[in-house]
Amino acid sequence: MSQDLTFPVGLSLQVALLAVLIAGPLGLGFAWLQQRVRYPGRGWVDALIMLPLVLPPSVVGYVLVLGLGRSGPLGPALESILGGPVIFTPLAAVIAAAIVALPLMVKATEPALAAVPRDQEEVALTLGLSPWQVFWRVTFPHARRGVAAGLVLAFARALGEFGATLMFAGNIPGRTNTMPLELYAAYQSGDDERALFYVIVMVAVSVIVVYASSRLTARESGR
Repeated sequence: MSQDLTFPVGLSLQVALLAVLIAGPLGLGFAWLQQRVRYPGRGWVDALIMLPLVLPPSVVGYVLVLGLGRSGPLGPALESILGGPVIFTPLAAVIAAAIVALPLMVKATEPALAAVPRDQEEVALTLGLSPWQVFWRVTFPHARRGVAAGLVLAFARALGEFGATLMFAGNIPGRTNTMPLELYAAYQSGDDERALFYVIVMVAVSVIVVYASSRLTARESGR
């Protein structure tokens, strides 16, 4: 199997994993905030979290270009930190994938956190544990399967990201051409065998991911 054929597979897996490393902690933090804290504007924060899930991915990508591009408000700062522009790089693909995967991580994790017995958390606090210790010793162990399901769903969403990645990272062969982008390019060029290869790989990975997520969710509901 040629490197030209396998590069998008490896890149997509790397991008999805790195995106989960970003969206996972952020999503868990937002889910905990929305479940445990009542504050003004909570509904607006929830709406903003959900926006990447309901907006067309191309809109998300364009917003990233406006905000993190070379002429955007955050672009020059990131460029000075990283030593180069973010746009049209593998990092841009990671950021785009993380943004669109974040809502799934939050929404999959919130029910798991809501199911944690609050009395156990309160008892732990009375025993002298700090809120941080309570989270890791009481809250997280109870919600771990729901968190894992959220991570799995976020990975699947990041793996299949197309529109935001195309807008922000581009489709540069050997650099930013993830599997969804390569599938589209193969279809446009009439290379059905190449397109079918990526379809099979993505369907196989997605089936495994969805099965794992459903098993984790079922076990969490059983508990």
